[in-house]
Amino acid sequence: MEAFVKQIAGVLPCRDGYVRQLYRYYRKGDQFPPALYIYGQSSTGKGAILREVFRCRSAADESLRSAQLSAISCYTNKILFETIVRQLEGAELLQSNHYSIDCKLEYAKDFLAALRQRLDPARSYVIVVRHAERLRDMAHNLLPLFLQLPEATGLNVSVVLVSSLPFEKFYTKAGLPPVVKLFVPEYTRADMQRILMNDYAPHVQGLGGQRSAPDQLWLAAITEEFHRNYVSLFLGTFWKVCRDVKELRLVAAECFPAYCEPVRDGTIPAHDSMKLWRNITKTLRAALSTMYMRLGTKTTGSGVAPDGTAWLAQNLELPYYAKYLLIAAYLASNNAAKEDRRLFMKNHGKQRKRLQAVNARAKVTEKMTTKLGPKAFNVDRLLAIFYAILDEQVGLTCNLLAQISTLVHLKLLTYASSAEGGAGGSAMLDGSATRLQCTVGMDFILQIGRMVGFNVRQYLTDFF
Repeated sequence: MEAFVKQIAGVLPCRDGYVRQLYRYYRKGDQFPPALYIYGQSSTGKGAILREVFRCRSAADESLRSAQLSAISCYTNKILFETIVRQLEGAELLQSNHYSIDCKLEYAKDFLAALRQRLDPARSYVIVVRHAERLRDMAHNLLPLFLQLPEATGLNVSVVLVSSLPFEKFYTKAGLPPVVKLFVPEYTRADMQRILMNDYAPHVQGLGGQRSAPDQLWLAAITEEFHRNYVSLFLGTFWKVCRDVKELRLVAAECFPAYCEPVRDGTIPAHDSMKLWRNITKTLRAALSTMYMRLGTKTTGSGVAPDGTAWLAQNLELPYYAKYLLIAAYLASNNAAKEDRRLFMKNHGKQRKRLQAVNARAKVTEKMTTKLGPKAFNVDRLLAIFYAILDEQVGLTCNLLAQISTLVHLKLLTYASSAEGGAGGSAMLDGSATRLQCTVGMDFILQIGRMVGFNVRQYLTDFF
């Protein structure tokens, strides 16, 4: 077992206990558990380690076959049943078989009959279902069937359900059969540092584009100790914000060339970590603010990563209507609600000019609404402004509301209270989140307005 754990740790470190548990449950020659429920936060290595474990087990034991699928892509019973049977049988989708199997499995009885007829009882089988929480929205008998599959088929088959929710969220009034549960904790900072340290060789290879004959000397200074200092500085900035392994590895690989650039130029020695930290602070700050947007950290001609809002707005790819929704949100956050009729309606009536109103409009910079910070607004007002500034006739659909949730996910909008924010992206669709704030600045929204040909200043009360 230790040799097997060491083999997996060479590819996916810091999960030795998790691998040992899987090895005990799925040892060669033993009866597999009917069902195993694995849960934990996202990006903790649940699915990746399962794939690697059963790949290695299948290579060592030819009698073991596994099916790996996602409940998101297999969203109907037919697709789910046919995918499981095809993978366990070892069949491939080819042009000769019209990319399908030779039978239709739409019902549970057809699925069970296909397993009994097509699979060898002498073999062992494992079915891994990722995003298992989606099974709750499918047929009511599907989850109990998976939890008792060995009894229904007479095969040595085990169903592994992978989810981010605890199993208590699956309980129904009719109850469920008992299941073996396995919790996967989050990575600690020491674990994350070890994972990023394993990327030393790819990071150095990423500097290959800068390599030439004179560069061989400075590349010798990029040692593992130099890389360890970089990883420590990197996690000191990003650890409180992000725990996602994939995102951290991606951003660490993008920022490493900027960290090595002063060493390559000879301006800062490789052992002076304090000066290297001060040099890369601006690059890390830019990467931190655009982490989930996948904009990269490409440097400008001066060698400094661009962190201006204009550059961010130009490189941020948003849907067409999402840009207008963001403009409408900015106008709602920086204009008083009583001014909406005068700003967005053609026949808003005459406005009397009084001396008091004229003096009130003579604002100093400190009293401008755009300088005082964003105000909260409700979704109804946001949509009213959106329809007023948009030239097209667009229906109110769930896709439009989903784009508001996307803006919240990108931190361009935020919930006005923590209670509404706790509902997540679904709060916008079910109407439980009603008050939002726009978090972008004036330069950012002006650049978005130029991209769609909309004059934002014309609809701000601070500028007329």
